[in-house]
Amino acid sequence: MFEHKKIRELEDYFLKLSDRNESGVYFYRINGYHEQIKQFLQKYFEAARSAGVVIEGKMPNPDEKNLSYYQETMGTDFAMSVDFFLVSLKKWMPRMNEYQRRNVALSIYDNLDGMRKSGKNENMLKNAYIKFMCWLYYKFERIANRLGENNLPKLLYEGEISRYELMMLSILSHAGCDIVLLQQNGDSAYQKADPALSYSYEFQTPGLCAFPEGFGLKQMQEEMRNDLQRERLYGQKPALQNCTNAWISGKAFEAIKTAAKERGSDPRLFYNCFIQMNGVEDKLTYQNDVYRLYQDLKSSKRKLLVIENEIPKPTMEEISSIRRNRYERTEQMLMDLSSNLVCTYEKELERLMRKAFLDIMLEASGKEGMNLNKLTNKAVYLLCWAKRYQADLFSGQKLPEISCLIAFHVCVHENEALFFRFLSKLPVDLLMLNPGKKESCLNDAMLYEINYANTLALEKFPSEGCGMQTAAYHAERELDELMYQDSGMYRIRQFDRANAVLLRTTYEEISILWDEELTYRPSFGTADGTVSVPVLFAKVSGVKNGDVSAYWSEIKKLATKDTVIAKSVPYLKPTDENPIKRHAAEFFKNGRLLKEKIKAHPCYPYGFLREETQDHILDKLALLIHQKAIRGIFSNGAEYTAISVVLNLNKEITRLLQKFDFTKKNPKLIFVHTSEAMFSLEDAILATFLNLAGFDVIVFAPAGYRGMEKFFQHNRMEEHEIGEYMYDLTVPDFGRISSGTRQTWRDKIFKRGR
Repeated sequence: MFEHKKIRELEDYFLKLSDRNESGVYFYRINGYHEQIKQFLQKYFEAARSAGVVIEGKMPNPDEKNLSYYQETMGTDFAMSVDFFLVSLKKWMPRMNEYQRRNVALSIYDNLDGMRKSGKNENMLKNAYIKFMCWLYYKFERIANRLGENNLPKLLYEGEISRYELMMLSILSHAGCDIVLLQQNGDSAYQKADPALSYSYEFQTPGLCAFPEGFGLKQMQEEMRNDLQRERLYGQKPALQNCTNAWISGKAFEAIKTAAKERGSDPRLFYNCFIQMNGVEDKLTYQNDVYRLYQDLKSSKRKLLVIENEIPKPTMEEISSIRRNRYERTEQMLMDLSSNLVCTYEKELERLMRKAFLDIMLEASGKEGMNLNKLTNKAVYLLCWAKRYQADLFSGQKLPEISCLIAFHVCVHENEALFFRFLSKLPVDLLMLNPGKKESCLNDAMLYEINYANTLALEKFPSEGCGMQTAAYHAERELDELMYQDSGMYRIRQFDRANAVLLRTTYEEISILWDEELTYRPSFGTADGTVSVPVLFAKVSGVKNGDVSAYWSEIKKLATKDTVIAKSVPYLKPTDENPIKRHAAEFFKNGRLLKEKIKAHPCYPYGFLREETQDHILDKLALLIHQKAIRGIFSNGAEYTAISVVLNLNKEITRLLQKFDFTKKNPKLIFVHTSEAMFSLEDAILATFLNLAGFDVIVFAPAGYRGMEKFFQHNRMEEHEIGEYMYDLTVPDFGRISSGTRQTWRDKIFKRGR
């Protein structure tokens, strides 16, 4: 009979009998997991499935039909002898040769003899013998005539084995069969069948851990089926493979400039770069270094593509050009969509593109929360970009030549990251330049990240026609960073964006805060490039102490050079000429202000203003509509009135908006309402918009009449009652009124200046 031998490694199981160090069979229990175990079990499963036996769960006991056929063929005789077993096996298992029958007979005898010595009677031995014979015929007949051959048959058993099952496997093992027991729950059940642990060895190796939840032969078979399907999915694979970054020595720019033939000599590989450079090594030389790299690559006649800012999203035309159908499975979808990747001038490049596409998308399919619809959309995006840039990168290129793509921006979208990872598997160098060290979503095991401590703000890639920066310029920028970052000091127009914060004050505080810089007001702050601008929005009713002369003098004091005064209402009339009215409906669709359409329209009046001022105006117009600050927005069409008012501001107001520096003094709007005449809806819109844009807005109502507040959805205006109501006052010429010497808030606190 065959003896059990110990293995040096799991691969010994696949050695022929004649190639083993010691002639014998292997019988091991596997109670722990690591990746090597999984790979072995997949290979062993295939061997057992094709030339052996796989048992998942218990081996069923012989049923009535099995026992009836045995008795009809073999009768009911039993003798505890090897000769009896040999004669019985010759009749019962005729395909076995004499050598195999002798080994099986001896092995049966040994197991039954062990039972006899443990106190089992002859009837129990006979029942066990019949069970073994039925199992041999019905379960193991396919390997019985291969026992002991040079290519030993394999048996894989998964589950918690019983005593009789273990004896059956022992019979086969000693007759010439390799066996593996896969026990996800460990040895606890096995020890009941084999308390002395004498039938088999436990496989032990460093790094074993518990089996993953759900791991087993069924899961393994499913994975193997999927792997087979994916092998079919790839079709003919490319002959070339990428060697990415591994060949690089020295600096990144020098590596990219290295000619393809000088990068390596293995004909099976193409050598490319996948590099992300965060920050800059030297602020003074960085721009020139990048420009020189650009020039060197151009003069080398390599295919070169530079992408500034993010990659533009696929157009509707590009999306519609991707041939696709309805899909039920991931593999079906990917196989069909991959046919969109066509390269008529280089078939090997086409195979490389299809493999890269499948690799990237199959990996994406395993991400949490991914479904077939999302995956299809990502695949279509990737294919659109691949087709868009294919000619720029590969047209006329002969492998193993390497093209180059420089991305001068930070990758912030997952689809864009997928595209760059796709390109990294193709004969193209990818250089991602991130001088500002902004956060990137690009993450790949092959990505070579270079991180420098310095940062540099560059808006454009330094190519032809792009101005360079001098040492003095860099020194000034560094001084800016020292002086104007979190220091409380601000350079002229340092910020492009602002949000108004409404201040609630007493009446006396209005004159104190009115002509001071915004930085001295409560709630002023800066964060994420945006200024919080504290603004006033108030109505002053009545005349203090009934003193009309002092009343007009107080208003005169508020009339700074950046103040617009409306001496009568309505200030804006519905009948005023307004060329925007007829187009307002075109500028607002589906609850969204169409800012780019507004800017491109022939009637757009603000094209001469700074881009930042235009954006500020349109942002605050969108905010006014979104907040429904005016009654009738989204119910009576007031949103269109708002658009026509804000896009038809007079020259005085637009100049104040253009001049407005969010960290200095803000412009003002004063209404004087002395009569029974009513404010217009347009007045309320103007006041609310300018207040959102950073203006202080005050309404002086000596008679206390109701004003523009009737148009407000939520009244932002704070009202101050300062004295008795006075009627039919005539607004004077403020130019002839003496306002006296104006005190600052510091003067008033420290009682100086009068």
